[in-house]
Amino acid sequence: MTSPDTTGGASGGSEPVLPRSNLPHAERATSVDSTEGSAGSGDVADAPKVEAFCRVLGEIAPLRLAESWDNVGLLVGDRDNPVRRVMTCLTVTDEVVAEACEGSADLVVSHHPIPFKPMARITADTITGRLLLGLIESRVAVYSAHTAMDSAASGINQRWAELVGLDDVRPLVDAEPGVSVDQGLGAGRFGTLAENLTVAEVIVRAARAVGVTAPRHVGDLNRPVRRVAIACGSGGSFVAAAHRRGCDMLLTGEATFHACLEAESLGVGLGLLGHFGSERFASEWLAEELAARFPQVLCWASRHESDPIGLVELGIS
Repeated sequence: MTSPDTTGGASGGSEPVLPRSNLPHAERATSVDSTEGSAGSGDVADAPKVEAFCRVLGEIAPLRLAESWDNVGLLVGDRDNPVRRVMTCLTVTDEVVAEACEGSADLVVSHHPIPFKPMARITADTITGRLLLGLIESRVAVYSAHTAMDSAASGINQRWAELVGLDDVRPLVDAEPGVSVDQGLGAGRFGTLAENLTVAEVIVRAARAVGVTAPRHVGDLNRPVRRVAIACGSGGSFVAAAHRRGCDMLLTGEATFHACLEAESLGVGLGLLGHFGSERFASEWLAEELAARFPQVLCWASRHESDPIGLVELGIS
């Protein structure tokens, strides 16, 4: 869940080269090595086409749910090309491209779009251009659902809400006029806890659910919580919506300083779990979902991407 100027896609400024990941969810993703000789090794003539994946991904996350500023759908590739190997990831980076090419992926399903903004030229002079050229030269297609996946009925926010244990989960912001919240379509989520917890306890539960080890917070950690709002990624813009829904706190990835001040002023606690941590877990789930729908195709979540933001131990007593 990002705004136009805070997207984590590879189309903006400097893009880091990410080290190998030791994500806690990695063991749940389909392993490339362990499945060699079964899925992903069939006859090209029997392989589903890129278009088949576009249709399924469109069912999981209808593209009409995407924000108007977003760039979603098939962004690179030929819809008629066969697909035997698919890799999911959060963001296309140098190491993700290398992994896709080395793993002979035919399709990369990235949460963050590439390209994100219109490009007048595609050359190796820019980071985005270099990444795109690497994918195109290896005939790797790219699909992104981004904010459509955030807002889908079974998308990232819905799944995070379920992992946290919220009941009566509904969209924080309705998808469009005339769409009932009962359809589960809309931005963000909010729901109620089955038990009384504090802000601190909710943050710990949410962080453990997605493998985050160093969450941050705004507000009183001991404040009791019954109603919780969720907005993955850069969700600070949803503070006011959370307040209108009567939520005691908002779980998100990151928020600006001024959004934190707004939350503090409105009495809405914030749990900040990092942009990467609040969204990456969905790449694991999506790889499993695609593997279930296309059993003849090898599907895996990138094993090489990790959070580019680290912690510094100051050693100050």
